[in-house]
Parts: sequence; C-alpha cells; structure tokens
Amino acid sequence: MASEIQTLITFFGATGDLAKRMLYPAVFNLYKKGYLQKHFAVVGTARQDITTDEFREMVRHSIDADGKQDSAQVNDFLKHFSYCASDVTEASGYHDLRATIDAAEKEFDIPGNRIFYMSVAPRFFGTIAQYLKSEDLLAKQGFNRLMIEKPFGTSYETAEALQNELEAAFNDDQLYRIDHFLGKEMVLNIAPIRFGNPVLAAAWNKDFIKNVQVTLAETLGVEERAGYYDTAGALLDMIQNHAMQIVGWLAMETPKSFKDQDIRDAKNAAFSSLKIYDEAEVNRYFVRGQYGAGQSPDQKAYTQEPDVPADSKNNTYIAGELQFNMPRWEGVPFYVRSGKRMAKKTTRVDVVFKAGTLPLGAAQEPQETVLTIVVSPDEKIQMTLNAKDVSDTYSTHLIDLDWEPTAAEKAATPAPYERMIHDAMDGNGSNFADWHGVATAWKFTDAISKVYAENKAPLETYPSGSMGPKAADELLARNGDHWVFQG
Repeated sequence: MASEIQTLITFFGATGDLAKRMLYPAVFNLYKKGYLQKHFAVVGTARQDITTDEFREMVRHSIDADGKQDSAQVNDFLKHFSYCASDVTEASGYHDLRATIDAAEKEFDIPGNRIFYMSVAPRFFGTIAQYLKSEDLLAKQGFNRLMIEKPFGTSYETAEALQNELEAAFNDDQLYRIDHFLGKEMVLNIAPIRFGNPVLAAAWNKDFIKNVQVTLAETLGVEERAGYYDTAGALLDMIQNHAMQIVGWLAMETPKSFKDQDIRDAKNAAFSSLKIYDEAEVNRYFVRGQYGAGQSPDQKAYTQEPDVPADSKNNTYIAGELQFNMPRWEGVPFYVRSGKRMAKKTTRVDVVFKAGTLPLGAAQEPQETVLTIVVSPDEKIQMTLNAKDVSDTYSTHLIDLDWEPTAAEKAATPAPYERMIHDAMDGNGSNFADWHGVATAWKFTDAISKVYAENKAPLETYPSGSMGPKAADELLARNGDHWVFQG
C-alpha cells in the first residue's frame, strides 16, 4: 500500500460542478490507493446552506452514483468529510470555517498540513487568499498550499495584480496553478521519452530537429460558452495556457535534476528566450480564423451561434510560429494551433526530424521522420523511420513504430485531477505552472491580442469540419514545412 500523506483539504466551491465531477472522485481514488488513510480530512465550503450529512450524500452520489463501489469503504471515506457554509467575501464568513477546519484537524490527528483548493470564480482568488491569512486559517506547523484553477488573469497586467494579491498571503512556492493538461499521462511522457533515451536526448536540438508542432483541435463549436468564449477565443482559451505549457516541456533545457525546482528553472530558461512579436511579426507569424458554416445543417457559422454578436471578430482558430532565441533552437520553428469545429478532435505533439543527408543513389532518398505523442482522445506514441524498399535498389520508405497503452494500463492511469491533488499533497510542483512561465505566456499573447483588438490582422474564415484556414498551411509552407496531422 502507498505511504499515507497526512493532509487536510479545504474545497472552496464545494457544491459546484467541478467538485462533483472531478475533485471528489479524484480524492476517493487517492483514498483507495492508500495515499489517504486515517489522518486526513476534507472540508467543503460554499454559499449553499446544507448540513454535513447532506454534503456527504452529495459526495456519495459523486463517487458512487451507480452503487458499484464498496459501500463500507465509501462510508469510511465519507466520515472524513465536513461542511461549513460561508461567504468568502466577508471576514466573518471565515470564523465558522476556521472552527470546522480546527475540529477536523483534531478529530483525525492531522499535523497541520493544509491544502486550500479554489474551485471558484477567479475574481475570488485574491480575496480568499488574503482572508485565509488575516482570519488565521493557515496551519502553524506543517505546510500550507493553495491550488488555483485557471484562468490565472486575463492579461499580464491582471495576472500580475493577482500574483501580488496571492503573495501577500502565500509564498510563490506554496502556489499550485492548475493546468490539467499537465496532468495528462501522455504529456507526462514527454520528459521520459526525451531525456530517457540517449539517442533522442542527443538529437533534441537544431542540428537534428526541423520543426516542432503542437495541435489542440476540437470538433465542437462554442456550444453554451459564448459569454466567456467571445472574450477569450482560442488564443486565450487554449494557446496562452495549455499549448504554452506543453511547449515548455518540449523546448526546455536539460534540467540539473528532476526535482521540481530544477525542472521549473529549465523551463524558465526557455521561456525567457521566447521572442515576443511586434505588430508586423504578429501578422507574419500568426493566423487567426473563425469557423464558418459546414456541410451539416447543425454546423452554423460562429456568428450565427446563440449569444454571439453578428459582427464578432473573435478567433475560434489560432495557428502560429514560436521562436526561441537560444542556441539549442536557433532557426527551429515551434508551431502551435488550436481551433473549434475542426475535422477531428485531437491533442498531439509532432516532432519533425530532418531528412538524412547521405545520398544512397536511389530514386527515393530518406525522408523526414516524425516522433508523435498523441495525448487525447487516443493515447499513443508513434515514430516513423526510413527503411529500405523490398526491391533491387536502395530506395527507401517510411515505416511506423507504434505503441499504445493496454486497456488495463488505461484503467490504472490516474486522472489529471487525481495526479494534481496528489502532487500538491506531496509538494511536487513539476506539473504546475509557475509565475515566470505564466507571466511570459501572458506577455507573448498580450502582444497578439493587442493587434487583434485593434483589428489590424486578417480574420480568415474556415469551413466547419475542416482543419482550419488555408493561411495556416501557407504559414508553414513559407518555411518548407507542412502540418503532420491532416485530420
């Protein structure tokens, strides 16, 4: 059985959808695996005025809606839960919450280790953090850690203001900024594939890699999110956070060790070298698009969707080229793209290696080879290699090396939120965004957002069900490249 981590977790927004769908099942999985045993407690708080018994029944339904879990195990687990209604905007709302936390800590003999998880609207992050300190809810011994859902600000200016608010109560190493993409199993595979194989570790640079591609494609449209999405678009919804954090693993320098601080330092060395574009460069290196109607009657154009302004210039698609001014990546483009209503749903990384230069005297010379990591919805690792044709010549063709986890391995894979909560309990910040990376991502995307806000860039239209506008293909073609994934 796993070693127990003695922890008290307080969930703000405890009656919300995220808590019920993701957080309580994640904590229950940690309990079943033995990371939580006897010395743990979960305190839920929200505006909703319910009793602890009603809260426990809500959690029971969250983790055992079909009644297939071990009922005795579920009952033992629920004994560790308590609830306190509170208004997080008022100091008085924290007095009863403090008493509830203190009582749970005493009942389950927890040595002061506290995690505060903010599953609430971002406008409450700073307020809650400061009240946790001023109203004496932080542990006097052990650790205090604050887990924060995205978005972390809406621009560099707002992110910096939030950071200052949080740092008034917590040190930066106590802040765990969640990007659930970093908890996905195949994103976590980037490091062992890159650093655990000497042949790839030695080739992970400008001498062997031609370009790197990150694709985050969705088949759905804006759905019911127009109110939020029309102010964010693909740039802020997907590129600023998810894509940039994945790029961090791909572009980072080799860390001194695999301790979390050394990993962050290595990523930050890359982020510090990221070129931030001016207006002309935004137009040269980025393409913004918006989906039009598709062949299916239910595939409306974006501006025909409910609650979307008819004259909206919002980007539902973004493709761009990132440049890192560092010796490792001189001249190597990192391409990112994300869009809605695309041909196929996928999150993937394609690392394109240069073609071989040794002439074999055949009609078909060696081609570029590709390492592919498919993150979702399928999970797989693929690599193409040049091999000889079955013929009398030395003509070559590409062969595929494929691996994907078995059904048993998929079933045993921790869900992202389970992994994130466990890492926070363990004090491992490797898979969380740190302030330097967040700040750089905002500075980079702010420069693009400014151009778009002033409508100084073309807005390309692409048909729903396609892989985006032709301009995105032309962006790569100018460098002699093409998108590996074609849908």
